[in-house]
Amino acid sequence: MPKINQKKKKPVRKERTVSPSKLRVAEQQPAFGISRSNSQLKPPLESVGRDKNDIFFNIKDAAEWASGYLGKNVTQSNISYLIQYGRIRKIGNNGNVQISKKELIEYYKSFNGHREVSWKGQLGEDLNWALSFDQFKEAETTKHVHRLHPYKGKFIPQLVEYFLDSHTDTFKKEVYFHKNDVVLDPFCGSGTTLVQANELGMHAVGIDVSAFNALISNCKVTRFDLANVQKEISRITQALKAFLTNSHTVEFENKLLQELYKFNNEYFPVPEYKYKVQRDEVDEESYGPEKARVFLPIYQKLIKDYNIKLRQDSEKTFLDKWYSQHIRNEIEFVFAEIKKIKNIETKKIVSIILSRTIRSCRSTTHADLATLLEPITTTYYCAKHGKICKPLFSILKWWETYTKDTAKRLADFGKLRTQTYQYCLTGNSKTIDIVAQLEKKSPELASLVKKRNINGIFSSPPYVGLIDYHEQHAYAYDLFGFKRQDELEIGPLSKGQGREAKESYVKSIAEVLNNCKKFLAKDYNVFLVANDKWNLYPSIAEQSGMKIVNQYKRPVLNRTEKDKGAYSEIIFHLKGNLI
Repeated sequence: MPKINQKKKKPVRKERTVSPSKLRVAEQQPAFGISRSNSQLKPPLESVGRDKNDIFFNIKDAAEWASGYLGKNVTQSNISYLIQYGRIRKIGNNGNVQISKKELIEYYKSFNGHREVSWKGQLGEDLNWALSFDQFKEAETTKHVHRLHPYKGKFIPQLVEYFLDSHTDTFKKEVYFHKNDVVLDPFCGSGTTLVQANELGMHAVGIDVSAFNALISNCKVTRFDLANVQKEISRITQALKAFLTNSHTVEFENKLLQELYKFNNEYFPVPEYKYKVQRDEVDEESYGPEKARVFLPIYQKLIKDYNIKLRQDSEKTFLDKWYSQHIRNEIEFVFAEIKKIKNIETKKIVSIILSRTIRSCRSTTHADLATLLEPITTTYYCAKHGKICKPLFSILKWWETYTKDTAKRLADFGKLRTQTYQYCLTGNSKTIDIVAQLEKKSPELASLVKKRNINGIFSSPPYVGLIDYHEQHAYAYDLFGFKRQDELEIGPLSKGQGREAKESYVKSIAEVLNNCKKFLAKDYNVFLVANDKWNLYPSIAEQSGMKIVNQYKRPVLNRTEKDKGAYSEIIFHLKGNLI
């Protein structure tokens, strides 16, 4: 029995693309009749003998056993995932799949409890593992409206809730916020603090320099006419389908998918292929790119047959460079239909759906969605999915997926939301007059702030030299025409992490806090989530006239990025520097 996950962790691989010019003559094979002679795969796993001392479960029983073993709910979908991605072996056929108990135990032992010990060894014994929220599944950390739109650098809602709610425990020894309090997030991002404040019956004000970030945040907390939203979604979907009737892209993509299905079933069978890759029985580094080269002539023939235009004539803007001509045409068509919507709030949420859709349709590999190296216009070996994948040629699939998903998320949040006020202002947190701007956008919230002031802050300031916040949504700025204010970003990636950048960061965060203090109640509480590896926050506290009264160090497990290395952040608790 092979030992699972005992080898050194492999580095994250980038997708391999193959230029037509690099197609080797020696590998010429019939485009639609590929020989299996080059396959490195071994006989199917069903032929592997069983250990007579082992116990074998079906998927349902495996989920029940694992739930008891781990002390938390494990679903049948969780077990199926382990099979699909080669973490454990599938024995038998689809109608009679069985799983080895020994393999499950080995798999769970490989990380159950080990991660906490390992991370504390790297990051220190002061790591508060209770704040890892390791027990929550991704569906819970991205619940309801929290996944209306992708966003780099956001914290999970459970972290916000932990500090805002009324519970106390070994670490959190007092309650800092109460129902009907007003909470401020001067680095609002995608609005996580606003949403959780609503859930907990609190009012909240957000501020963000990015107009698009403010749009995302406000869409999350807006009360929509769901019937009107669904009506407009249905209208636009039907119009898009009619628009595609005269296009060959749908027919082309269906044919391409058929060919990929046949090819991947032969050379990358699920789950056998990934299981063997996990155990180094297949050299993925050579096998995957080799098969990508074999498939390339099939793809090229289809491109020619259906007269598909892979690139646009211009590459001046983000929308020009990162989308095929066919997708660009569909984007412009849907956007024109959105402009016809009369209900302003409906128009905003449908615009967010379009933005989420076009983000998923950029000409890039599945592994490079967050980084964007170069546009990809050919089929390629995808290490993430363990097969040959393709670029997208129509937005229809993702549009339909995200319209349904958004409608459900809005309805789910509607069952939880409270009768409170939240609004994200677009502006510079260093200088903004919060009350004056709220009076223009949310008079009710402005009245509350004037009467009782803001009770405190819960926020995650940008990190030094990590993200360019406008650039991550460049496609949306191009499409919607929002004014970019990159020059007002604090700690952008473009300015690096040198001494000057750090000094500017300290000064800027302190300026934000000093401005916000004008609107805070006397006995305020400020919680700032930061990865302070350069120990900048003591200086920030001093320059803002505050005192760090507590620190909570937590491991960051639920990350958007695929780099899963040990990483921690500190939640700094600051109060007024009383003399």
